Amino acid sequence: MTHDSTDWLCINTIRTLAMDAVEQAHSGHPGAPMSLAPVAYQLWQQELRFDPTRPIWPNRDRFVLSNGHASMLLYALLHLTGSRRVTADYGTEDQVAISLEDIKKFRQLDSSTPGHPEYRWTSGVETTTGPLGQGVSNSVGMAIAGRWLAGHFNRPGFEMFDYDVWAICGDGDLMEGVASEAASLAGHLKLPNLCWVYDSNRISIDGSTDLAFTEDVGKRFEAYGWRVLHVADANDLDALSQAFRTFKQDRGLPTLIIVTTQIGYGAPKKQGSASAHGEPLGEEEIKGAKRKYGWPEDAKFLVPDGVRERFAERMGERGRKLRTDWEAKYAEYQKQFPELADHLMKMQRRELPEGWDKELPVFPADAKGVATRESSGKALTALAKHYPWLVGGSADLNPSTKTYLSFSGAMKPGDHSGRNIHFGVREHAMGSIINGLALCKVRPYSATFLIFSEYERPPIRLSAIMELPSIHIFTHDSIGLGEDGPTHQPVEQLPSLRAIPGLIVMRPADANEVTEAWRVIAPLRHEPVVMVLTRQAVPTLDRTKYAPASGVAKGAYVLSDSKGTPDVILIGTGSEVHLCLQAQEQLEAQGVKARVVSMPSWELFERQDEAYREQVLPSSVRARVAVEKAATFGWERWVGLRGAVVGMRSFGASAPLKALQQKFGFTVDNVVKVARDVIEQAKK
Repeated sequence: MTHDSTDWLCINTIRTLAMDAVEQAHSGHPGAPMSLAPVAYQLWQQELRFDPTRPIWPNRDRFVLSNGHASMLLYALLHLTGSRRVTADYGTEDQVAISLEDIKKFRQLDSSTPGHPEYRWTSGVETTTGPLGQGVSNSVGMAIAGRWLAGHFNRPGFEMFDYDVWAICGDGDLMEGVASEAASLAGHLKLPNLCWVYDSNRISIDGSTDLAFTEDVGKRFEAYGWRVLHVADANDLDALSQAFRTFKQDRGLPTLIIVTTQIGYGAPKKQGSASAHGEPLGEEEIKGAKRKYGWPEDAKFLVPDGVRERFAERMGERGRKLRTDWEAKYAEYQKQFPELADHLMKMQRRELPEGWDKELPVFPADAKGVATRESSGKALTALAKHYPWLVGGSADLNPSTKTYLSFSGAMKPGDHSGRNIHFGVREHAMGSIINGLALCKVRPYSATFLIFSEYERPPIRLSAIMELPSIHIFTHDSIGLGEDGPTHQPVEQLPSLRAIPGLIVMRPADANEVTEAWRVIAPLRHEPVVMVLTRQAVPTLDRTKYAPASGVAKGAYVLSDSKGTPDVILIGTGSEVHLCLQAQEQLEAQGVKARVVSMPSWELFERQDEAYREQVLPSSVRARVAVEKAATFGWERWVGLRGAVVGMRSFGASAPLKALQQKFGFTVDNVVKVARDVIEQAKK
């Protein structure tokens, strides 16, 4: 590609828009957009397969700005390319996603230009970035998705998926451990469609990166199995072009392009100053930078003639042709492979295939029962057989989490068509990678022990922020681990997960509640779920005696009622529901009327109307006891001030399960005692 003065006019437009927006907001990071403008410009104009008029066509390249504090770089690009706004039903409006007025409202309330890029908030943003390391880790999931989609959908003469994933990242991204985990897995899988562009500016907020970050990043990535390229000057457009072409032409490994930049390029202050990195530059510095760019000093938010036209004639025309060619090919694909074509479009709209639930199991009553991890494994397998794009794996724990799909192979280097992913002991990256899969409309799940939700929590939170239907499976859910002891026994994890807005937490009580939980999870389109399962066996309840497990869909239901108005309500989740039923029997033998409520999901119960909630937990019955092998925090909402919680108020201990249950009060006798106590308190 030849370069002329219009190219530099476009690059400097990106720079000055970033400076002016940050200055007007009195907040933000102008330095990175200024230094990265040539890199992003050259990538978008030369390589990125993106049609601004149809920003979500399935085979587009994905662009991730992992150093999300440089958000004005992305906003300027989306504005200058005229990228269109996408509607909630996946249509495209004849309205730009980011207008010049939106840029003037950078970081302001309800603007489409928030401080960090937000998926579903601003069309053209492929993932929410800001927490460093998450964006590049998402990009690994996007690249895995691309390879899996190609293996599943492509047929001779019909290459429906061959997109690339580009991510720009900085020193902070590569310091974060999650990026190292994700890069290691990407190298192992030899993902040929993944390119990270590393902004090596040698500056962090504290000062020079030499204060804490002196490793040879290139050698580290070579050790991971990546190809490493170098560009000595971010303003060298020809060198950037050569690096991008090398990635495109020499396939076989993921690629890291290390680009040396000068943060706040053009600003007169000393390189690496605080203002160039994380604060507005100030009027005088902005004028000095504009002088260096040959820009009118007093012009603000200026987009010169020819800039939008240059983006339209290069990126716009290329993207439009690629998209229309793909649509024409898809029309032929529909004729030759109608079922695959139907599935492809259902995926894009997060819809389910026909017959997805026809093999979901029903379990017979069994006093001995099975662990809910076991019944979940059977339900997951039955679901996955008729849900072809349900893909996932565990953090080196498939035999324990029961999440391996035995009818499919595993992804491996050079062959990414399997539906099982061996994530290795990389819980943090695992969560971020499945979010990347979800962003590309694959339906993903991950699995590990509940205690390690601590490591996976950041991407769980981000799946809720982005409204992604990621499925996070956690087994070994309580002190039921027994001899493994306090380090492996989750105590505070359940209430901490319930605190995340938009996240559905489900802790089913028996095998049939597990099946019904999966029946609830599968159709979700915009909500992540945490599935919490036992290691130990729990009885499979006799549903001719107790209420049907379909009550799971409402979050809580009356499992076993008393004859007449109850004196006390016993509320349980998971393995403790059976304990509540045993306590109910003993209380009834003592002449006490007790109702048992199974509450697998607080969040689903909260969504029910007031009449239903009152039906399950009548306000007139103030004597309530909740039973759960977890910290008691939050249960006061359901038991009230006069209620009680049989739960954990300390960490666990290393001992057989029966001894632990006795020590911490998870016995029938103790639940009965607590119930009688709250009845007496309610009377007073």
